[in-house]
Amino acid sequence: MDFDKEWIGVIAAILTTAGFAPQVYKTLKTKAVKDVSLSMYLVLFVGMGFWLFYGILIESFSIILANCISGALVLLQIFVKIIYSKRE
Repeated sequence: MDFDKEWIGVIAAILTTAGFAPQVYKTLKTKAVKDVSLSMYLVLFVGMGFWLFYGILIESFSIILANCISGALVLLQIFVKIIYSKRE
């Protein structure tokens, strides 16, 4: 692993992963999911799965880190969308 290049990836992983947190937090707080696109999050989750697989294949810590954490947040958003949609 080229450590210097991998740190750039780790920083990118942290920043892009942090982008999902406010939406998940807001959804959990307000329980409003009417304007949340389930199809977009499903496609995004599948794409992250492929990125995770790719990261494992090339042994890239930053790609694995980003897609594990982001995938968990997106999966949580999907579950929240499904659960709260039944209430609306």
